[in-house]
Amino acid sequence: VPALATEPSFAQRLRECLQEQRLLDRRFQLQRLPGGRVALPVLEEKLCQLRPPPEVPCELLRLQEPVPCRAARRGTPARRLRDELRRLLGASWTEELERDVPHAWLRHGDLVLLGEDSFRAAAWEQMGSALWEAVASALGARRVARRGRVRPDGMRTPSVTLLLGQHGWVEHVDNGIRYTFDVTKCMFSPGNITEKLRVASLPCSGEVVVDLYAGIGYFTLPFLVHAGAAFVHACEWNGHAVEALHRTLLLNGVRDRCHIHSGDSRQLQLRDVADRVNLGLLPSSEEGWPVACRVLRKDTGGVLHIHHNVESAPALQPAGPLRERGSAGAASSGAEPGRPEPEHRALGARLRPEWQSWAEATASRIRGLLAELHGRPWRTHTLHIEAVKSYAPHVHHLVLDLECRPALP
Repeated sequence: VPALATEPSFAQRLRECLQEQRLLDRRFQLQRLPGGRVALPVLEEKLCQLRPPPEVPCELLRLQEPVPCRAARRGTPARRLRDELRRLLGASWTEELERDVPHAWLRHGDLVLLGEDSFRAAAWEQMGSALWEAVASALGARRVARRGRVRPDGMRTPSVTLLLGQHGWVEHVDNGIRYTFDVTKCMFSPGNITEKLRVASLPCSGEVVVDLYAGIGYFTLPFLVHAGAAFVHACEWNGHAVEALHRTLLLNGVRDRCHIHSGDSRQLQLRDVADRVNLGLLPSSEEGWPVACRVLRKDTGGVLHIHHNVESAPALQPAGPLRERGSAGAASSGAEPGRPEPEHRALGARLRPEWQSWAEATASRIRGLLAELHGRPWRTHTLHIEAVKSYAPHVHHLVLDLECRPALP
């Protein structure tokens, strides 16, 4: 089995990179080599796509006796699926087909959502509906769907094909919240769980929140159910997501504390209502910044949660420590004296200079928008910079918690 060998200190970074590129061979364990190095198995059929991060020293080698992962040693659903398909195909079974069978999938209740690279070989088409019935039986499901690429329509509409079953409506429980949506029309992002948990822990008791890009309620529901928000204005322009959000609010018994504004949030007519605004749009929420400034309470201000994809250059030297004491002055420009320094949590527990530069530039732009809107100066203070996840090498989903207050006379 081919593998990339590196020093233990670089193993996690290399593993993240291989996972992002979908090159990690999940059938086998990470292995320690003589001399203390670590080897990460990679998929042989995708070696031509291998692009290790330049800052990570590594070399390609072959493991003569790779150690199967724990899941491969047990009677897992993946193993049962392979065994069932091998039995059905008999002499037609090939190594190419085995590589085409998925190792992982998403489960929403009784529906299994396969990845876009699953069962693409022409031989599968000959099985017809028997293939999807076998998949459902092996995985303990009743419905099967396969996702494609997200459509570039501005609404992140999924391209999902229902392969077995009559409809795509599912229910998903996440941190005690019940979400319902149609997988063929709406996306669910399990990768944002850390940010949803963080939102759920925010001190929002009695607050009015505006969620400018609500979707099916990824953050609207944590604000209402766990964070104690008194009321949420949820803005969404995708009609399918609006329907899902309405059903989800009813499921969780919080429909009376939320008003759904259907349509383009840039045309939102609300003003002077919000203690907190969530701007959860990627790759950038910048088009929503003027709206966010308008809906903040003009006399007391509030907090903006600004999402953005920030690109970083490959780091040749270690970045700054987890908490940069004395270095956040620019990011907190205009802050009240004596305020605590902002907290930064990043992947690898490192704050990258590009992230802080983005936070500083964003804070400056928001101060300008608020001053222009109200005709008087405002102060901003960076409370927190959260690194949610990486989208590609050196591209990270960040959230800036920015406190905005009118300047004292």
